[in-house]
Amino acid sequence: MLSYRHGFHAGNFADVLKHSLLCLTIIELKKKDKPFVYIDTHAGAGAYSLQSPFAEKTGEYRQGIGRLYPSQTFHPLLDSYFAGIRSLNTNSKLSHYPGSPEFVRALMRSQDRMQLSELHGSDFAVLQERYRNGRQISVAQEDGLKNLLKKLPPPQKRGLIFIDPSYEVKEDYSSVVDTLAKAYRRFAIGVYCLWYPVIRRETVDNLMAALVETGIKKQLRIEHCILPDSEELGMTGSGLLFINPPWQLESQARELMPWLNDRLTDGMGTWSVDWLVPE
Repeated sequence: MLSYRHGFHAGNFADVLKHSLLCLTIIELKKKDKPFVYIDTHAGAGAYSLQSPFAEKTGEYRQGIGRLYPSQTFHPLLDSYFAGIRSLNTNSKLSHYPGSPEFVRALMRSQDRMQLSELHGSDFAVLQERYRNGRQISVAQEDGLKNLLKKLPPPQKRGLIFIDPSYEVKEDYSSVVDTLAKAYRRFAIGVYCLWYPVIRRETVDNLMAALVETGIKKQLRIEHCILPDSEELGMTGSGLLFINPPWQLESQARELMPWLNDRLTDGMGTWSVDWLVPE
C-alpha cells in the first residue's frame, strides 16, 4: 500500500517484538559456516529518526523502545538487538531506530547476502541511498510479495524470508498465505517469518486457520498483546508466525516474553508461544 510509511510506527511495541526475534533468528543462522540470504519483502527506509515529524506525530516509540532503552539494562537475549540500536545513537539518548534491514546488516557476515524490496518511492530512495555501497545488499523498488517467488530457491540454499506487509488492504491477509504456500513449495527448507497485527481477533483467527490449511509443518506462533482484544482501540497486539524456526527460538521466546511484557505493559499485557502446526 503506497500510503503506508513505517516512520510513523518505528520503534513501537510491535517493532520490539519483531526485531528482537529477528536478531535471535539471524544469530542462529550464523552458527553454521554456510552463507545465507535474507530476503525482506517490505524493507521500508532501513532506519528512522525518532525526532522526525512522522515519529513525533504518533509518539508510538515512547510505548515501545522508549520504555526499554533509557535504562540501559537489558535481558541477555537482547544483546544483539540493543547493539543494533546503539550503533545509530551516539549516547544513551534515543534519537534513531533501525529497521529490519539495518539490524540484519549489523549481524551478517561477509559471505551472507541481503535482498531488499520496497515499493513506496520515498522510502525506496532512502533505502537505496543507505545501502548503495553495500556489495552484499541488493535493493529493488518492487512489490516484494509479488516478486518473492522468482527469488526462490536462493543459490545459497539457506535463507530467512521476512514478510511484514502493512495489512492496510484486506487482500494482504490472503496474499501472504497464498505466497507462503507457493514459496514453501519452491524452498521448503527456508526459514520464513510472517508478521501480523492484532486488530480484530476474528481476522487473526482466520489468518491462522488459513495457514494451517496450507499443510505446511513446523509453524511456530509468538504473539504479544499490550491491551485486551478490542475492535475500537486499533492495534492491540502483534505476532510473528515462523515456518522452520531455529530450534532454540521457542525456548528463547518463552524466556524473553515475560521480561518484555513486564516492561512494555507493566505486566498487564498477554503473550503466547505455541506451535500452530507441529513438526
